[in-house]
Amino acid sequence: MANALASETSPYLLQHRDNPVDWRPWGPEALELARTLDRPLLVSIGYSACHWCHVMERESFEDPAVAALMNEHFVCVKVDREERPDLDAIAMEAVQTMTGHGGWPLNVFLTPEQVPFYGGTYFPPQPRQGMPAWSAVLEAIAEAWRDHRDEVLAQGAQMAERLGRSSALRPSADEPGPEALDDAVRNLRAAFDAEHGGFGGAPKFPPSSTLMFLWARAARGGSWAAKAGDMAAATLRAMAAGGMADQVGGGFARYAVDATWTVPHFEKMLYDNALLARAYLHGWLMTGDPALREVCERTLAFVARELRGPEGGFLSALDADSEGVEGQYYVWTVAELQDVLGDDAPAAIAWLGATPEGNFADPHHPQPGLNVLTARGPQPPAAQRDRIRDALQQARAGRVRPGLDDKRLAAWNALAIHAFAEAGAVLGRPDLVDVAVQGAAFVLERLRDGDGRLLRTYKDGEAKLNAYLEDHAFLLEALLALYEATFDPRWFAEARTVADAILDRFADPEDGGFFATSSDHERLIVRRRDLEDAPIPSGSSSAAVGLLRLAALTGEDRLRAAAASHLRLLGPLPGRHPQAFAHALVALDLLVGPGREVALAGDEEGVAALAAVVRERLRPGIVLAGPPGDGVTLMDGRVGMGGRAAAYVCERFACRMPVTDAGELRDLLGP
Repeated sequence: MANALASETSPYLLQHRDNPVDWRPWGPEALELARTLDRPLLVSIGYSACHWCHVMERESFEDPAVAALMNEHFVCVKVDREERPDLDAIAMEAVQTMTGHGGWPLNVFLTPEQVPFYGGTYFPPQPRQGMPAWSAVLEAIAEAWRDHRDEVLAQGAQMAERLGRSSALRPSADEPGPEALDDAVRNLRAAFDAEHGGFGGAPKFPPSSTLMFLWARAARGGSWAAKAGDMAAATLRAMAAGGMADQVGGGFARYAVDATWTVPHFEKMLYDNALLARAYLHGWLMTGDPALREVCERTLAFVARELRGPEGGFLSALDADSEGVEGQYYVWTVAELQDVLGDDAPAAIAWLGATPEGNFADPHHPQPGLNVLTARGPQPPAAQRDRIRDALQQARAGRVRPGLDDKRLAAWNALAIHAFAEAGAVLGRPDLVDVAVQGAAFVLERLRDGDGRLLRTYKDGEAKLNAYLEDHAFLLEALLALYEATFDPRWFAEARTVADAILDRFADPEDGGFFATSSDHERLIVRRRDLEDAPIPSGSSSAAVGLLRLAALTGEDRLRAAAASHLRLLGPLPGRHPQAFAHALVALDLLVGPGREVALAGDEEGVAALAAVVRERLRPGIVLAGPPGDGVTLMDGRVGMGGRAAAYVCERFACRMPVTDAGELRDLLGP
């Protein structure tokens, strides 16, 4: 018999609907039941593409004896971290404080008043490698709640105080200065893996935000520009040649388990691929390397092919597992490659690094000779590469596909919209811009309620849950990118609406900055700030970037002031810890670096030619506007000159004489 998750829409929650555990969704009913029964809440948090979440479900949550223990002593709650990042963030901070590490599945025990007092990540069914058995954890917590309640509550009170302190930042008196930007590059240089690219050791996650900050520093010039560009380029090339990149179908897996980017954790997330597409696009703009452009386009092709829903919008993720086996869809033996590729096999095997011994082993499903394909060998000609990939793609299509998480999240859709809009404009590909337009239309039509309020998640025709700061902030950035790609005033007007919602619902009027949840959100143990830019930009940093770009188009000081207030809260942190605050550094660069506004006016063909000049290289401090310009302050009074399209180059709305020649515009904009 199905439990209370059967009526949910989250694919992750629905995966657990037939567990013998009496799972409930988070909500007033579960909280009230915990109070009525005087039991702790056992809150288990994960996501549909999480390999170890599936493992713990098979080992423990499907075991009737374990389920009986859980049902007897706890009110058991399942949470999809992607639907409820607020709950996930509180639980993660609590578990990291208790244990020194975090991850998913995330299992945390709360008092009926929502106070965490114990938690951890994956627990095995039997003790191993220093980890206690899950059943032993359950029995110990039940005993502590029954026999040592005062100690449990005291421990919880300490945790509640600590969680409250972590969100209580105070602003510095002054705005941070540009020196933090060079400090950040210097500190990234110290952490850089010069041999393999990236930062630090295994496991290695794609540092998308860090790479985009480095490209911005490289584009600005200065003493650290060359080093910034070298680190970014080396990392992009290393990731593209490794097994974290899907050499057959395009796109990237979540992370590499090793320091060389060879063996991935195989789930493929929408947000990683959207952010990486932009990082590779920026790399191509800065280096001219066609290989980086190819990776950008192959990544977007993967997203468009496999992560778009039939009724619109972008889907969340592809699972790591097929038929319960991690990576099964993606790995190959040499014999399989020979069978599929025929005469092309020798070149492919050399290029893709396959060996009879293999480079991948799943200890739970041992099979010799499995290879994660890389691209470090001698590269065949382009036509042969395409033929090899097409043949492998066709063969792979006959395998059982990984599970698909088909919910649409506003925040992640916005990241994809941003990537398609920017890439389409820069690469001169209207087809990519069209994908962005369709995605934006889906979000604005399907992910808003009757009052126009943005919602978090959509599935099976139902949108629900009030959106978080990150949903609004990513959408603000995406709509501005889409406006700059199309000059359609609709997207500019929608961006202003989203910006107003950010200031009305999320801004902190006392200390500045932003909260992760809206002012009318359900009451949780703490109202957190979303600060760190890992693995995706924080809502706060994204809000700062979006508000600064909108301020450049409108001249509104209130937008700039709100963005600056977030950076004052962070103080010296971004310069000292750049991997955790890379998007905040992008915001700081916009705040303190030279900025220019470019307004184009005149005939469509002439405007397109001038826009191409602006887009021909990475120009992080520039915003772009064009006709018709309805409602766009920067476009007020802008007209063509002498029957030709004209470009007005301004700094804080103080404009030079307009130019009509592409070469003159290029000279004005500089390198």
